[in-house]
Amino acid sequence: MLSELFFAWCLMALCVTIHAMGLTAAVHWMKRRPATIGERFWPSTWMLICVVGWAVLVHLLQIVIWGFFYAWTHGMPDLRSAFYFSAVTYTTTGYGDLVLPKEWRLVGGVEALTGILMCGLSTGLFFAVFTKVFGLNGGSTPNC
Repeated sequence: MLSELFFAWCLMALCVTIHAMGLTAAVHWMKRRPATIGERFWPSTWMLICVVGWAVLVHLLQIVIWGFFYAWTHGMPDLRSAFYFSAVTYTTTGYGDLVLPKEWRLVGGVEALTGILMCGLSTGLFFAVFTKVFGLNGGSTPNC
């Protein structure tokens, strides 16, 4: 059980690293955008679309990493099933149509917890972007 938890911890640490790098890249990209972007609808909307698209891509990368792990350890019968299982676990959808072998089930729980935390980080970034784009600082009304 400890070895499985060690693998899960390593995967979680890798996901946090990937997510931190992804969010940092998004912040650096946004800093190069014009400060007046919130004054026009389409540039502001495009920035939000780009940030969300980037965040989804970063999440998908993490899902793929967990999926490769499940296929590598024979926790899932094939790579397609491993990616599917990882996606429904990471997003905490949890259909239950595929399950890990008993010795690896705790790893699935760690993936779900990691997914919740990483989605929370993305939500925080999106809120910060929305606040910046629409000038919502200190409770003022947006410049729409």
